[in-house]
Amino acid sequence: MSSTQSSTLQVPARTAEPGPDILALGEPLVEFSAESDGALEDSVRFTLGFGGDTSNMVVAAARSGARTGYLTRIGDDAFGRLLTEMWTREGVDVTGVVREPGANTGLYFITRHAQEGHRFTYRRAGSAASRLGPDDISGASLACARLLHVSGISQAVSASACDAALHGMRIARSVGTLVSYDPNYRPALWSLDRARATILHSASLADILLPSLEEGRLITGQQRPEDVVACFARQGPAVVVLKMGDEGVLLSESGRLTRIPAHRVRAVDATGAGDTFDGAFAARLVAGDTVSDAAGYAVVAAALTTTGQGAVGPIPHRDLVAQARVSAL
Repeated sequence: MSSTQSSTLQVPARTAEPGPDILALGEPLVEFSAESDGALEDSVRFTLGFGGDTSNMVVAAARSGARTGYLTRIGDDAFGRLLTEMWTREGVDVTGVVREPGANTGLYFITRHAQEGHRFTYRRAGSAASRLGPDDISGASLACARLLHVSGISQAVSASACDAALHGMRIARSVGTLVSYDPNYRPALWSLDRARATILHSASLADILLPSLEEGRLITGQQRPEDVVACFARQGPAVVVLKMGDEGVLLSESGRLTRIPAHRVRAVDATGAGDTFDGAFAARLVAGDTVSDAAGYAVVAAALTTTGQGAVGPIPHRDLVAQARVSAL
């Protein structure tokens, strides 16, 4: 199903002010990924990396050519410094990053097990990012940006972080900045009932909604992809992009449906693929692509991310995505 009608999503023009076109708000994490299978007591070696869904998103957007910035809190510790150095290397503006003295930066560990696959262990309770609040959100920076990205994880880590996310979304709406929202539901962080209420309310504040099929079924109670999309669209976003893994994406733009097939690769690790889709999609929108063209680009970027280990390392740059798209023709 497809449409040749023009997009109804109006992307704000680039302002004369210097600074990011895309801002993301949320929780960054430092990643320790086991290099081999085994239990922790077996002296497994770990590789240092980076994660956090909105941090991954903003790096993906930067690698696809967008001017980006991040809004968060980190600890004034070695891990916070590593994150700041990573964002700076990637060209992500850190003006909105608050470094909190005495606070800890969130961590997570990935261990690999022959029978169970990947296992994730988080050390995020009481982290600096969980203390993010509305006062940390600058209305001036949102007014200069063209798109703000928020996720359900940003809301689930604490009540104050949830307030910050909703505050940022409302400000963005009031100044004409697009709001992009990925529910990214994680059962370990909050109950389904609380998540459902927050996610559906957030959908009403979003211009672009980016759920996965699995979480979409849980949140809406629908099973058919078309029904999931329709349920979300009724909340108000102009664009709903339902990410369906190997089945590609189902795109709804003001009620018009388009199916975009997956890009086939030999997948190694799907960590961060959805975040990469979000960032690549946003980058192409602010670059001037139509919604369907941006989604087609993002499908390829997300697929390429799965060909390597970890969340940030395998995120492709735009030249690699362009080459892959040409090769697929």
